[in-house]
Amino acid sequence: MTQQGARWTADQVLALAPDAPSRKAGSKLGVAGPWSEAGSSGEGTVWGLCKGSGSKPYQTVVDIADITGAAGPAYKCSCPSRKFPCKHALGLLLLWAGEDGAAGAVPDAQPPAWAQEWLAGRRKRAETKRTSDAAPGSAPVDPEAARRRAERRAERVTAGVTELEQRLSDLLRGGMASAEQTGYGLWEETAARMVDAQAPGLAARVRELGAIPSSGPGWPVRMLEECALLHLLDQGWSHRDQLPEALAATVRSRIGLPTSAAGEPVRDHWLVLAQYDTADSKLTTRRIWLYGAESGRTALLLSYGAAGRAPALALPVGLALDAELTSYPGAGQLRADLGEQFGAPAPTAARPPGVRTEQATHRYGERLRDDPWLDSWPVTLGEVIPTPLLGPASDSWQLADAEGGTALPITPSAAARAGLWRLVSLSGGAPVTVFGECGHEGFTPLTAWPRGVGEAVPLC
Repeated sequence: MTQQGARWTADQVLALAPDAPSRKAGSKLGVAGPWSEAGSSGEGTVWGLCKGSGSKPYQTVVDIADITGAAGPAYKCSCPSRKFPCKHALGLLLLWAGEDGAAGAVPDAQPPAWAQEWLAGRRKRAETKRTSDAAPGSAPVDPEAARRRAERRAERVTAGVTELEQRLSDLLRGGMASAEQTGYGLWEETAARMVDAQAPGLAARVRELGAIPSSGPGWPVRMLEECALLHLLDQGWSHRDQLPEALAATVRSRIGLPTSAAGEPVRDHWLVLAQYDTADSKLTTRRIWLYGAESGRTALLLSYGAAGRAPALALPVGLALDAELTSYPGAGQLRADLGEQFGAPAPTAARPPGVRTEQATHRYGERLRDDPWLDSWPVTLGEVIPTPLLGPASDSWQLADAEGGTALPITPSAAARAGLWRLVSLSGGAPVTVFGECGHEGFTPLTAWPRGVGEAVPLC
């Protein structure tokens, strides 16, 4: 990335866009026409002046080098947009990544004064933060007060768990048909009670119960399964002192208690396998899957943004970064925090090793022993072919091993997305390598690589 020739692809740039309108507007600015005085430095900085509706062009600069420790580029533009990145920043990166940039529209140069001033300010703030974090006295001022707060929260969670157990008992005594009659309101009320009890993880699972009666044929079985998992989580909390520490940490995490990354940081060259967002009325959650080229470890980075706003953390698929990750506690937990980075993210042709579909389901089954509430597990399938299922489920698809034998059904939600057709087109009937999440509903493909040498293609 610090070399002028190490450019991103257009897909990697557009993956940074906060929404579809920004991608469309940024694509229109990814040509040389509206730009002047554009340039890039070996330190991972791109800048330029973009002609707008006013008399003065917009000053746009992107710091790809990520010197603050927060992953993904940082942006500065004099336009009034509140989106990050704005369309000008996207257009500038597309210009730098495309043929016009390679042809000299974004030459090597020294940053102009206005760009250098912003970069210097970022570096100064980053240094101040590092100094502050390393300074003594960062430990809690009053550990006893912190312990008392933790005890009070545990008491509230226990009260919430007791109430939830009573609601589940009432449901079972009344029969599954009562769930269809009471509708969503009862579970929304129960979820609100779990929020009051400071157990947001329980609240999220309870809300899901309200939608099951309207989810189609077989819903009573699914309702009973989810109730059983909730009961198991309640019992895990009530008997947490008797559990192995790793499993107890998983229970606390599933309940929704805050936790911090712990342990020794692991430095590696981390390949970005997938990035996608999920959103509700209050929060946008971004999930980024990484694979360590040396360690062989898979890790998950989570970041959050207010509803309607993209999270700040952004790592497009197909990049690799030399960085440290620190894992969170818990049995079978893959979440990690991104620590110090030792260079800017750069494109890579590397890909993780793949396994057969039978091995993928076996890995998910093994992990359920550590975390019974696990919905899915990250797996890379090697040499599979997307194939339609024939018969009554003619609108369903599967990933079949190229050498024959077994296959994995694609989850219904993934089969309804455009990414499936991109995967089918990429395959063309030939085997592909696919990374995704293997769970009880099937396999959700997130990224694919064609046979032989090729760039990673995001499917979500």
